[in-house]
Amino acid sequence: MFQSRIASKVILYAFFFLLFFPCFTLSAKNIPSYDSLTELNAKFENTKWHGFLRFLDAELGHRINGMSEIKKYFHRFGYLDKDSLDHDDEISNLNDIFDAKFELAVEKYQKNLGLHKTSKLDKETMQSIMSPRCGVSDHSHTLSHVMQHYEYFNGEPKWTRNTLNYAFSPNNTIDFINSSDIKLAIQRAFGRWSEVIPVNFIETQSYSTADIKIGFYNGDHGDVYPFDGVLGVLAHAFSPEDGRLHFDSDEKWSVDFNLQKSKHAVDLESVAMHEIGHILGLGHSSVKESIMYPIISLRSKKVNLRLDDVAGVQALYGSNPDFNFTSFLESEHSSGWSIDLHRRSSSKWVTTFSIVGLVVSLIL
Repeated sequence: MFQSRIASKVILYAFFFLLFFPCFTLSAKNIPSYDSLTELNAKFENTKWHGFLRFLDAELGHRINGMSEIKKYFHRFGYLDKDSLDHDDEISNLNDIFDAKFELAVEKYQKNLGLHKTSKLDKETMQSIMSPRCGVSDHSHTLSHVMQHYEYFNGEPKWTRNTLNYAFSPNNTIDFINSSDIKLAIQRAFGRWSEVIPVNFIETQSYSTADIKIGFYNGDHGDVYPFDGVLGVLAHAFSPEDGRLHFDSDEKWSVDFNLQKSKHAVDLESVAMHEIGHILGLGHSSVKESIMYPIISLRSKKVNLRLDDVAGVQALYGSNPDFNFTSFLESEHSSGWSIDLHRRSSSKWVTTFSIVGLVVSLIL
């Protein structure tokens, strides 16, 4: 018994030491890694933003030819606006210097995407930047709730009707996936959102009168947000009650990865889930596991709503009477011990609270 008590105290002291002296916690920085450049080059070869790789590890004071191009990326997604630029520094004529204003933009990006704050273009940040993503700006909306990570568009617009019709463009589509398979994927995506809020989505054949208009487009397609070819921006949608949902027709869309073998394949249903969130009024989330996180991995399926998604959309529309929040929470936490009090992407907190579970299990 005495030895058991001693062991318990040792474990608790070790835990509190790790908690209050985070420099000794397990961290990716302490794990040896192989050449980051080689890894990223292999992963993003022949992708839209592969050229950004030459900026890996750039930081304040560095001058690299072409850095103006990555600054345009930061401007496009809301991190470099005109107010943050010098009076004579136009967007079309940005310089190649990693200056203090660009450093601030990088820090904002790292915070918004749930990345480690390093203030430079480190491997984690570059991997995020070079990944395919949603075309909606990360700053076209405002933070809604300080205890959550979901956001809304400015003014918190939402639909005022509980039944919305959607239709597919008869002219703007793709021919390498059966139209029936496309419709089933989109139907499932609408269904998942409808399960948590009292809003029904019904397909209609009348494209001109539909509340939500869905189509596949390439390049400049008339909405001032041109698509950019394979990867880069995958899709975009507009806030309520606009209803436009556009997919980039140049992508290697897939409804079944067993049939679509391309390493650049993108799951249609996963992207539809995200864009429908915008259609309903949600902005982007900093929670990597959430549907409303702006970046998606290639050849991956991400269709299950997470707590952040549900909290955000129910704050706008209320809960579906048949939605069981308790069961949802149980499924949300059934995958592991880790509890996120700040950002799920923070290895310090994930490590710390995983240790809590381990300590409790050992003592009990």
